[in-house]
Amino acid sequence: MPTPRDASASVREQHRAALATLPMSDTADFDATSRGLLAEPSPGVVRAASGETLWDNDSYAFLRDDAPDAVHPSLWRQSQLVARQGLFEVVDGIYQVRGFDLSNITFVEGATGLVVIDPLISSETAAAALALYRENRGDRPVRAVIYTHSHVDHFGGVKGVVSQDDVTAGRVRILAPEGFTEHAVSENVYAGTAMGRRAGYMYGAALARGPRGQVGAGLGQTTSTGTITLIAPTDFISTTGHEETVDGVRMVFQMAPDTEAPSEMLIYFPEHKALCAAEDATHNLHNLLTLRGALVRDPRSWARYLTETLDLFGTDVEVVFASHHWPTWGNEQVVLYLTLQRDLYAYLHDQTLRMLNKGLTGPEIAELIQLPPTLENAWHTHGYYGSVSHNVKAIYQRYMGWFDGNPAHLWQHPPVEAATRYVEFMGGADAVVAKAQRYFDDGDFRWVAEVLNHVVFAQPDHAAARELLADTYEQLGYGSENGTWRNFYLSGATELRDGSFGTPTQTASGDIVDNLSPAMLFDALAIQIDGPRAWGETFAIDVSFDDLDERYRLRLSNGALVYSSAPQRGDADVTLSLPRASLPVLAQQTTDPGQLATAGIKITGDAQILDRLFRLLDPGDPNFGIVTPD
Repeated sequence: MPTPRDASASVREQHRAALATLPMSDTADFDATSRGLLAEPSPGVVRAASGETLWDNDSYAFLRDDAPDAVHPSLWRQSQLVARQGLFEVVDGIYQVRGFDLSNITFVEGATGLVVIDPLISSETAAAALALYRENRGDRPVRAVIYTHSHVDHFGGVKGVVSQDDVTAGRVRILAPEGFTEHAVSENVYAGTAMGRRAGYMYGAALARGPRGQVGAGLGQTTSTGTITLIAPTDFISTTGHEETVDGVRMVFQMAPDTEAPSEMLIYFPEHKALCAAEDATHNLHNLLTLRGALVRDPRSWARYLTETLDLFGTDVEVVFASHHWPTWGNEQVVLYLTLQRDLYAYLHDQTLRMLNKGLTGPEIAELIQLPPTLENAWHTHGYYGSVSHNVKAIYQRYMGWFDGNPAHLWQHPPVEAATRYVEFMGGADAVVAKAQRYFDDGDFRWVAEVLNHVVFAQPDHAAARELLADTYEQLGYGSENGTWRNFYLSGATELRDGSFGTPTQTASGDIVDNLSPAMLFDALAIQIDGPRAWGETFAIDVSFDDLDERYRLRLSNGALVYSSAPQRGDADVTLSLPRASLPVLAQQTTDPGQLATAGIKITGDAQILDRLFRLLDPGDPNFGIVTPD
């Protein structure tokens, strides 16, 4: 495995210039990350029953040193803060375990038990966090779990703190915002393969941890790799101002859909004067379009909901905490923090719209836009996870789409065909590499990446181009203040040098599949149909759920699989009758008569139709190329 290179002179100079302007003497955040510390784990490692390491926060011990040349000093500082691990008191009765996963888990003490908020990604890390809490605060039973929103790092560890049996028996409630289940499941099913592959880049899953490798992701250090679970909510919250009291814990909810997640809510605890901001106010600029891929988020709504938060709770709140990072205490500081976070998203939205209406494109706006000094100088507005650059481009995309209006960009060649022509036009691969080296030596890494990307896509086996492009990505990573940018660049360098690392972590799980609705399963099948192979196929399948009194007609024609729950004329080619609980068996795409019969699935009509359908499916590739052509 090639040894990472040193930081170049231009990167070192960039870091020296940053240090001269950053308020490094402001240590308030370091005080905040230590405030209320009750216990630290030893070791900070979570293992599976097999002994496999699922989480290792101790691997970031190198962050105790001063910032090295190969890491932006601002990102180094953020990673030092985020890597702090342990059980912390937020206020009397509210406790957080931080540093056990990408996210935080919160425990609110009630009269006899606990309300748990956002139980991490993996059941193993959530169980370890609960154990740490109980070692120091007593063995209180869990009375309720709250999912603040529909991302996996806020529900995936639920079975580490409660069981399905306890929920089914009514001993534990699961509260979530309206629309939670649909969004939580669909995000991990529809584009899950592509998102998972890119998430490996985003979180640096294949990178060694260290000053020349992965140092964190800004929002959290990285993702755990344990068992992802899901228990369906028992209660959905749908209106702002709705109140619930669980085990004596009074909660007031604020709905915030289409902000950081399509289904999200904030929670105010009046007796504690404490606000759980979910993930709508964190100690960094968040993503409007996450680099792993997602629908573009709405900064206008985000800002308006934070305004509503201030209106609803700003007079009384004394502490705000979230499911990432550390709390902010004191009414004046909380209001200032929420105001700056609100203004950050509003400013990016409004200024992007102002500039695009003057004819500027997303990349042009990203180069020109400047934050006002008050926002620029606040540590929690820095782009450690989102960035001004890629968020501005996302806003442009949200309003204007992929096309910038220039007809030259309307019908461009795809990457390989364009690269072949570019390289020939520039004098051949060897000439391009020679010229690129001069720009590399001058520190113009952005331009080197652009031209050498063409060479690698035109001639993937050109060793000198791959080597220099890897070196270039490495320097771009070293220079990035943004943790996910750094991980993307260094992951690209890794794959150019060592080959594809595929998708190291998966978000799909048995529990995710078990929570598929019939419509979600049919959509999941439809997006896997190999259209050209299905052009000549035509058939209809009825799926009847006996215990739900629901019936669907699936129809394949012209390579498109569609479905309807409306009454249909005529008979289907085959009818499947089954209980709702057997839907996951269909998701496994089995046609074995024994397995189908065991699951209670009855087939009437042409049983071969099901086999014909499954043979037309073309599942995603978790190893597709990113920095090289497939």
